[in-house]
Amino acid sequence: MSESGCNAYITGGASGIGRAVAQMLVDKGAKVFIADRDLKGAEAFAAELNKNGRVAFASQVDVMDWEQQLSAFKHAVDEFGRIDYVYPIAGIGERAWLPNNPKAKEFVKPDLTVLDADLTGVLWTVSLALQQFRRQEKSKHGFRGKIGCVASVCGFYCVPSLPIYTAAKHAVNGFVRSYGKYLPEEGITMNA
Repeated sequence: MSESGCNAYITGGASGIGRAVAQMLVDKGAKVFIADRDLKGAEAFAAELNKNGRVAFASQVDVMDWEQQLSAFKHAVDEFGRIDYVYPIAGIGERAWLPNNPKAKEFVKPDLTVLDADLTGVLWTVSLALQQFRRQEKSKHGFRGKIGCVASVCGFYCVPSLPIYTAAKHAVNGFVRSYGKYLPEEGITMNA
């Protein structure tokens, strides 16, 4: 299907899966807004995509910061007028969330940064997408908007060495499976 005239917002779009999604969409005729904490990488990739005409925009975004997410999303809406696809792909890998030191004399606050990036960041991006989709009419393809979350294999299986990452990805799947069921009647779909 041609995506000509469609616009996408992608967090984590400067590298990895996000970059591949952006490239695929541009190859099919869409315009993309690349939101990534790596501004230099996002700008370089956007410049590469823009060699034959303006199809990509870039902005620095830390998905763990609501104000940055809001600012970038508004920028995308201002550039495009409408958003057809949102891909909340930005995320980070497992960190040592709790020190394994039996000799420690003090209690340590666990590091839940992975949850902040891989769950809260996704939920914030999804909330922005839903609010925008509900404001816009259906596209020429018959929908208001589509959201594609990334849950990884860790969203389906337990990975003992990655407990917090696995928890975040299971939560993304649970959110998509439960809330996503209500959206098609509005012309919106959400998958993971």
